[in-house]
Amino acid sequence: MSIRAAFRPSLPLLASLALALAGAGCKRAEREEPKPAPAVVKEAPARTKEQAMAALLAVPELKAWSEQIEKRSKGKAHGAVIEDDPAPREINGKKYYQLTYVENRAADVRRRESFLVAQQGDEILVEDAETDTLMSLQEWRRNIERVELKSAN
Repeated sequence: MSIRAAFRPSLPLLASLALALAGAGCKRAEREEPKPAPAVVKEAPARTKEQAMAALLAVPELKAWSEQIEKRSKGKAHGAVIEDDPAPREINGKKYYQLTYVENRAADVRRRESFLVAQQGDEILVEDAETDTLMSLQEWRRNIERVELKSAN
């Protein structure tokens, strides 16, 4: 008997081996967890101009200014938010309402600070009229002492 004949596999043995390998492959596939679908990035809901104005009036510093104006004027003047321009301002592909916080007096209206409020999302930017730049609300808060000194008396 030759060595070749001694190692010659039989047909039933090959069929069993093929089935075993196929079954093992299927079980491995069953064990693999399906990959989650990629996360869908949802856009923040759009807000109306009125909602943007309300969000701006809710800023604690502007609430404090409103109280100061009322108290100092004995109720004759009020803090208010007005729209600078009805056309949205676009910055880096994002649209903003152009709003200004003012002292509303009987004789006139005095600008205190100009803001850009995002039409989508929570972002509020502050326009620095002196340097013609924009800053975040957080950056503005760090410089608030300078801003408070600009009171329109």
